[in-house]
Order: sequence, then structure tokens, then C-alpha cells
Amino acid sequence: MVTTARRAAVTTAALPAWVLVGAAVLVQIVYPLVPTSWLTGVTVTSVVVFFGASVADVVRVHGVRGGLLLVGIAGGGGLVAEAVGLATGFPFGAYAYTGTLGPELLGVPVVVPLAWAMMAWPALVVGRTLAVRGAGVVVLGGLALAAWDLFLDPQMVAAGHWVWFAPHAALPLVPGIPVTNYVGWVLVSVLVVGALHLALGARRRAPGSGPAAALYLWVYASSVLGHLAFFGLPGSALVGGVGMGAIAVPFAVTTWRRRPH
Repeated sequence: MVTTARRAAVTTAALPAWVLVGAAVLVQIVYPLVPTSWLTGVTVTSVVVFFGASVADVVRVHGVRGGLLLVGIAGGGGLVAEAVGLATGFPFGAYAYTGTLGPELLGVPVVVPLAWAMMAWPALVVGRTLAVRGAGVVVLGGLALAAWDLFLDPQMVAAGHWVWFAPHAALPLVPGIPVTNYVGWVLVSVLVVGALHLALGARRRAPGSGPAAALYLWVYASSVLGHLAFFGLPGSALVGGVGMGAIAVPFAVTTWRRRPH
């Protein structure tokens, strides 16, 4: 009876996060079905709702302090990395936003640091699930975050939200985006996830982070399907499917095996 009551309490505490997870999934399902003129608005809405889901879940696990740390470290770190990247070309390569994503701060659309934060928490949960502690958590969590860009950049470049000035040394099947971009993503992602892991408590696991797991795995599965069936990007569907899948599939298997019975 105690176990049942405890599970009910955990379920109730997770309800706000699960509601926002459902909303994020719904908005992303709608995305390829709306008129072209609506796509940018739906893109921004998707990021905002997803961001809300991640914040709600980290608050559930680590308290309000955890939510503030996620916003400050992942959102703030993403903003700094993007602003430096725009000004210097380091660490991603030379690129520019096209002004389609709404209000900007330091030349960076405000929605962009929200996107860094929205995926940093699920990526950290991936790292904490696949590794016990220390460097393994940081490396795997950083790779989990960076792997997302195998889908993100091709989709956003195709949609006209940013452009690359020297895109020639690109990955096979994914033209128009330099390899330096992905190297930069790995660097920044490892730093962001590492800082977040330490700030939240490096020795604390993230028990019962079902919403974060659902967000990460949904992004993976929906990105493969979207790039293949809706966005006309079969190359990034394959490259992202393999690259992000190298993290997402073991994470899914491990999460399934650890589920309560």
C-alpha cells in the first residue's frame, strides 16, 4: 500500500510536465500539416512549449533551483555560444540568422537559447541513465545533445532560418552545413551538460524522469519520420537516424529495462 501511494504521489507530481510533453508532441505533429505561412509561428510555439515541459520536469526532480539553473546554464550558455559564434565564427563556423525567428538578443533570436535549454535537460537524463557518474555522464549527455543538431540544422537551413557562409566541408548526404558546426556543437554541449550536471548535483541521478525520456525519444523518432516523409531531407534522416540513434536506441532499451514492474 505504501508503494502504491508513493507511485500515485510521483505520478501526480509529474502531471504538469506530462501535460506539457503532450502539448509539445501535439504542436510538432501539427507542424508539417499547417500552411507554409504558419510554419515559423508553429516552430517558435513548439520550442516554447517544449522548453516549458523541460523546465517543469527539472523542477519536479530538482526543485525551483533546478529550473533556474537549467535556464541560466543551458539557456545562458547557449546564448553566449551563439553570440560569440555570430561575431567570430567560433566554434561553429561562419553563419548568420535571417531574421525570421522573432525578437533577438545580442543578434541571437530569443527562441534559440530556449531551444538549448529545452534539450539540455533530456540530454542530461540520457547521460545519467547510460553512465553511472562523472565524465561518462557528461560525455554521453553532451553527445546526446549534440546529436540532435544532425536533424536541427538541416531542417532550419532548409526552412531559411539561418545560412552558412562556408558550407563546403559538409557531412556526406547533408550538404550546406560545415563539419565545424557539429564539432562546435559537441564542444558547447559537453560544457553545458557538464556544468548543469555539476550544478544540479553530480552524484544525484534523475529518478523517474519519464517526461524527459519521452521528450528525447520523441524528438529522435519524429525527426527521422519528419525528415524522411515531410521535409524532403532523406540524407539527414539517414545520417541523423544513425548518429542520434547511436545514443537514443541504447537509452530507450535501458529505460525500458529499468521501468517499474
